[in-house]
Amino acid sequence: MISEKNDPSIIVLTLLVLLGLAAGVLSGFTRGWKTALNPEPNSERSQQSSAYSSDPPGQSHIDSFARVTNVPAGLFNYGGSTAWAPIRKEVHPLLEIIVPQFKLRYTQHPSEPPGSSNGIQMFLDNQLAFVQSSRSLNAGEYQQAKEKGLATQEIPVAIDSIAVAVNPSLNIEGLTVAQIKDIYTGKISNWSEVGGPYLAIAPYSRSPEYSSTIEFFIEGVLNGENFASNVEFLPTTTEALRAVAADPGGIYFASAAIIVKQCTILPLPVGQTSDQLVSPYQKPFVPPSDCPKQRNSLNVAAFQNGDYPITRRLFAIVKENGQLDEQAGLAYASLLLSEQGQDLIEKSGFVRVR
Repeated sequence: MISEKNDPSIIVLTLLVLLGLAAGVLSGFTRGWKTALNPEPNSERSQQSSAYSSDPPGQSHIDSFARVTNVPAGLFNYGGSTAWAPIRKEVHPLLEIIVPQFKLRYTQHPSEPPGSSNGIQMFLDNQLAFVQSSRSLNAGEYQQAKEKGLATQEIPVAIDSIAVAVNPSLNIEGLTVAQIKDIYTGKISNWSEVGGPYLAIAPYSRSPEYSSTIEFFIEGVLNGENFASNVEFLPTTTEALRAVAADPGGIYFASAAIIVKQCTILPLPVGQTSDQLVSPYQKPFVPPSDCPKQRNSLNVAAFQNGDYPITRRLFAIVKENGQLDEQAGLAYASLLLSEQGQDLIEKSGFVRVR
């Protein structure tokens, strides 16, 4: 009699089970390896959609791009403000997925730095279908458009504000717009002149030629005056924030969306007068010691109602010529003003206009 231990049928069955398990493991590994190298065509859409799956009820509008009508097919050149970069980063990948026939190409001047001014000039020279701008056309540009017989429309799609940052050790209540101007034009050089300690002010800025934010600051805060000789220009906001964090007398300005959430600096309330200071963050203030577990958030209401004094709108500037460029510009603005577009604008750090 053959023992159970040596029963051939049991041995064969055991081998079959082991081979099946090995095949399953190998198949799963192979599928995972292939997926890592060659993701499914719809995986990008799934990843993009999942970014909205955690939104609060009523805040997810991931299909509203698809509901925008009159979106033309074709390749359209656009250009303009560097301040729009976060919006482009959030919005355009989804446009490629949801309205793939609407192809957009960012185009900048071959020899001049990108920005609102150069973008508008290219737009007026008929080199762009529409332009992303952080300001309205100025008087000279309006005149130029008139001479060319070009009617334009400026469509606001987002709100941005300038916030001022100082070293967290600086004991100061806030600054008026006039005081900020006097600091950056050299009329005020010590913090004791604006209610702070006896300490030399060290103003920092990015270079004007690289940023439409600086352009706006010069026009809206400095009233066209030049920066003082003691202003130190740094190439990036990251470097400027590090400088202020290390310098007790440092001060820097940038988009509120960048400044407010930082852990190493102190965003200051700003006002037209010293008795009407408005914070760029929602109160109560989260001190640097509690960051990054908690972070300050934007004072959206003050930006939307205009209480915060250094505020600007971002515009899509569109041709009114009854041609395909006009259709492209209007479609782009409509996409940004849809619920999904406004959600993405908010996600990119700006304030929604709707």
